Amino acid sequence: MGGMEQRTLGRTGRAVSVVGQGTWQLGADWGEVAERDGLAVLEAAVDAGVTFLDTADVYGDGRSERLIGRFLREHPGVGVTVATKMGRRAPLDPAEYTAANFRAWTDRSRANLGVERLDLVQLHCPPTPVYSTDAVYDALDALVDEGRIAAYGVSVETCDEALAAIARPGTASVQIILNPFRLKPLERVLPTAAEAGVGIIARVPLASGLLSGRYTADTVFAADDHRTYNRHGEAFDQGETFSGVDYATGVRAAAEFAALAPEGATPAQTALRWIVQQPGVSTVIPGARTAEQARANAAAAALPPLSDKTLAAVRELYDREIRALVHDRW
Repeated sequence: MGGMEQRTLGRTGRAVSVVGQGTWQLGADWGEVAERDGLAVLEAAVDAGVTFLDTADVYGDGRSERLIGRFLREHPGVGVTVATKMGRRAPLDPAEYTAANFRAWTDRSRANLGVERLDLVQLHCPPTPVYSTDAVYDALDALVDEGRIAAYGVSVETCDEALAAIARPGTASVQIILNPFRLKPLERVLPTAAEAGVGIIARVPLASGLLSGRYTADTVFAADDHRTYNRHGEAFDQGETFSGVDYATGVRAAAEFAALAPEGATPAQTALRWIVQQPGVSTVIPGARTAEQARANAAAAALPPLSDKTLAAVRELYDREIRALVHDRW
């Protein structure tokens, strides 16, 4: 295992690698990934020093969790923290966020992952009122007391949702979209989380791959890939796909971003390094479809810090091309 930098994941108290592994790709919505390829991604990531895996009960309706469960069985004592999510197997209605449902959902995830106690369960982008409902946090605290989960957090769409969750004493972590095309969390969310001792898990770090610089105006994605079917928020929040940036603008801005990559680093690695460098970030969770991608993502942790000149150029690019599209929406 590589010796990747570790940071404490907020109130979980656990040390996690600054580059983790997202596993949405291993479940669904990014085109088909065979089981052996999924296991190869996990093996490559962990071999490269990744100690944090992020999944959800809805990724492939449990397929991603079951794949991680198989990986854990085949690699006992591997020393990884697995975070999952709950709340999107039911209608997105605040009335569904009950203690009984939480028990049922976490029991299913425990079975899928093959563990007695889940390391971290995150509410999966629930309706906004859920973040300010006392009974929800009482039910989450009860799951901790019952030993079903070790800690809980939230995955959010908006900065205001993040701030509502950070204010609750039991919230261990907040997962939020943060990347060079989504800077708003730098203003209040990251400083407030750091002050409260809440971990920050940065998701959609490459703006659904845009920041890799590999796409052009003519790139075609598979029909079962959310980069085809959710460009305008048809299936879920638009901010999840290309970070909410319209595709043509995104491709143009991504080409400019790619030109900022230091020698020896890809644009994707540069984006990951940028995120890791932001004060308050615990871990970033790029996805991967291949072992090679997983290794390249992990290698971003070892890059030297980006220069002040590069950081200023990222900010200028955002202000000029992206801010008007996304800043007031999330």
